[in-house]
Amino acid sequence: MKIRVGTLAFLTMLTACQTTTGGLGAQRTEPPAGQSHPPVSRGATDNLALGHQLMAAGRYDQALDAYIRATGRYGLTAELLSAMGSANLKLGRLHEARKLLEIAVKRDPKSVPAWNNLGVVLMELGQDGEARRAFRIAYGLDNGSSDLIRKNLRISIAKMKNPSYDADNNKKYSLVRRGNGQYLLLRASGGNVEQ
Repeated sequence: MKIRVGTLAFLTMLTACQTTTGGLGAQRTEPPAGQSHPPVSRGATDNLALGHQLMAAGRYDQALDAYIRATGRYGLTAELLSAMGSANLKLGRLHEARKLLEIAVKRDPKSVPAWNNLGVVLMELGQDGEARRAFRIAYGLDNGSSDLIRKNLRISIAKMKNPSYDADNNKKYSLVRRGNGQYLLLRASGGNVEQ
């Protein structure tokens, strides 16, 4: 599928924009001291797979570029929109991440990762009620089988009940990405665990 010029311009504009919100952006592309990320396969020819590898390696700018290139092959699928939203979230571009994730859940209302990641963005933006709703949808679609989505939902409920909820607990939110029917769970520390 070919991408319309307007769509490509929109994606380019989104990647050029940056928010000044700290959020998860403070985690940029470097792993914490003493930790390393998995290597990126040099043989990855599919930009979608390459983007997933770059995300796991903490190279979010490059992952976003790979996802944008992948739209040339796959179009603006819900999975790609969710992946681009997640990359923007990790870069601290919260408003761009929200836009992409909202489009992703409209395209695929049953996408567990997109709903969860939208909840994370909304919590970062201080929109706790909307975040709780997104986490509940993700939790319901996932039949409660993801511990991380359950934890995100619990934290959002606790924050709704107690607005002065400890800010350090916000670091426990997790991104979820589906690829080949699997989840990639990104921890706030930058590490990852595959289920």
